[in-house]
Amino acid sequence: MTKLIATVFDLRQHVAIWKAKGETLGLVPTMGALHAGHLSLVRAARAACDRVIVTIFINPTQFNSPQDLAAYPRTEAADVALLAPLGVDVIFAPPPDQVYPTGFSSQITVSGVADPLEGALRPGHFAGVATVVAKLFGMTQADRAYFGEKDWQQLQVVRRMVTDLNIKTEVIGCATLRETDGLAMSSRNARLSAQARSAAPALYAAMTAAASAITTGRLSSDMALKAAENALHQAGFAPVEYLVLCDGETLQPSTDLKRPLRLLAAAWIGGVRLIDNIAVTPVS
Repeated sequence: MTKLIATVFDLRQHVAIWKAKGETLGLVPTMGALHAGHLSLVRAARAACDRVIVTIFINPTQFNSPQDLAAYPRTEAADVALLAPLGVDVIFAPPPDQVYPTGFSSQITVSGVADPLEGALRPGHFAGVATVVAKLFGMTQADRAYFGEKDWQQLQVVRRMVTDLNIKTEVIGCATLRETDGLAMSSRNARLSAQARSAAPALYAAMTAAASAITTGRLSSDMALKAAENALHQAGFAPVEYLVLCDGETLQPSTDLKRPLRLLAAAWIGGVRLIDNIAVTPVS
């Protein structure tokens, strides 16, 4: 039976019992507003671990805008109902003062991989992400933690932090789940108007066309990215904040097809900011 827990004390009591039995613990950190993509992470954790914890915490320190924080959907009752049939052992949904108690003054910053793209556009965002993830790892003592590849840069930041700080939690990246029309599943999709939702799949379509043109040599990377950006503007995306080809691990600009490359994008449509990424691999 799934238990809903709100305090670190109660969480640690459960974890201590499981650890004493030698059971493995999988963690799925979320900010709620769950969709099928989140549930796929839970299923992956359930398949590989003896115990599964899902956290629901809207982390205030990773938001750059108070308005964005206020607008983030809060659907805890619906989220709990979605998780209950999946064999989740504990849902940890703490209030902010459980995560950031009075006097809290520590922060984890990750250089390099956190600096470009989202890091440049949203100063302090990844410090908020790294800090809360490190705290969740410490609270849960998870053996494995599951993250979606849709937030590719976030995944690399967490991996870098875990390596640098000798955190034993294994970070597992899981493939992005998409709607039938290609749109990456995201909690933000619920904020799209009908018109914007109809146009939104153009983001994935433009990215896949660019990746194909690059890997087959039909277009240079510069020309392929320019064509993709033009397609996005024609579909109604504005602004296109970035559409870049990067090394998949360092997130530095790269066109070296001998390395795993990633095409990453962030663009606005209908007042909603969408992000996406895809692997760019040469045709064998």
